[in-house]
Parts: sequence; structure tokens; C-alpha cells
Amino acid sequence: MVVRSLNDCSLKIHGIPSSAVQINQGQDAKVVDKVARNDNVCTLCEEFATESIDFLLQNHTRTEIVDMLHESCSSVSSFEKQCIRLVDYYVPLFSTEISSIQPEVFCQEVNLCQKVALISSQIREESCGMCHRAVSEVLFKLKDPDTQLEIIELLLKGCNSVQNYANKCKRIVFEYGPLILANLEKFLETTDVCSILHACNGAE
Repeated sequence: MVVRSLNDCSLKIHGIPSSAVQINQGQDAKVVDKVARNDNVCTLCEEFATESIDFLLQNHTRTEIVDMLHESCSSVSSFEKQCIRLVDYYVPLFSTEISSIQPEVFCQEVNLCQKVALISSQIREESCGMCHRAVSEVLFKLKDPDTQLEIIELLLKGCNSVQNYANKCKRIVFEYGPLILANLEKFLETTDVCSILHACNGAE
């Protein structure tokens, strides 16, 4: 009580209302609490990501994934052998990609680790604007016939990696490529991609 009275007297001498200090203290407590919660979520994310990566890279897990995909291939009997070949080719590539993931970077990219709580809203605003600009640029490019042709050419080059089925792959690209590009353009025009990616709040 004596200490509090002395503090109140000191505040009155300096012309500072004690209620203002109490409000500021309350705000500081909220900021500290927010930072603490963010740190907890960040730590959980990094631990979960590390465990998930370790699990996916274990030999028995990879074997289970391959077995499951091979079993799925049996449902397309006419292309079962080709399907199995694709599984055997892409699963090791998938494992390589998984092994390159860094939990700290991953958690920052999905916005679960924010180092500075006070400027997180500013970061969100900047990322939102950048996202909208990127989507606009992609849309602009997709409307350009030259860009569409470049994308089709890239897909056709990718077909060469399927070796014995390159011709079938190219026929699919020629048949469905333009349709996919048109649907992608429509999707970007009618969908708030930036909100889905959590780069923007829903109302922005």
C-alpha cells in the first residue's frame, strides 16, 4: 500500500494519470501473452514438421506408401504396368523433396512462426498486396497466346521423361492442355486465391 501510494504521488507530480499506466500495462501484458502463444504454436509446428519428415523418410513408411500405390495401380488393369513404373520412378523423387524441407523455413512459410508480433499485421498487408499483384501477373500471362504456347511446349517436353508412353502423354497434352489453361484462368478470376493461401484476410 505504501509503495502504491508513493507511485501514485509520483505520477501526479509528473501529471500522468495512474489509469493510463494501468492501461499500458494491460496492453503490454496482451502483447507478451500474444508473443508467448505465437512461440508455443511455432515450437509445436517445428516439432510436428520434424517428426512428420522423419516418419515419411523411414524405410518401412516408404515401403507402405509404394505398396499402397501399387495396389491402386491394379484398379487400372490396362495401364497397370505403366502405373507401377511411374510409382517406382516418382516415389524416390518425392522422398528427396521431403528430405530437403527445413522445419523452421516451412513453419515460417505457413505463417505459424512470426518472430516479431508487433509488425505481423504489416507483414500480412505487404504479403497480401504482393499476392494480388502476382495473381494479376499470372492472369495477364495466361491470356497471352505466346505464354500458353510456352506452357504447352514445357508439358510436351515433360512427356519425354515417360519414355515408352511419350506419344500418349503428348496426345493428352494437346487434347486437354488448352482446356486446363482456360479453366485455370477462370479459376483465378473467380476465386480469392490469396485468402485461400492465407496471404490475405478474407475481407481484403
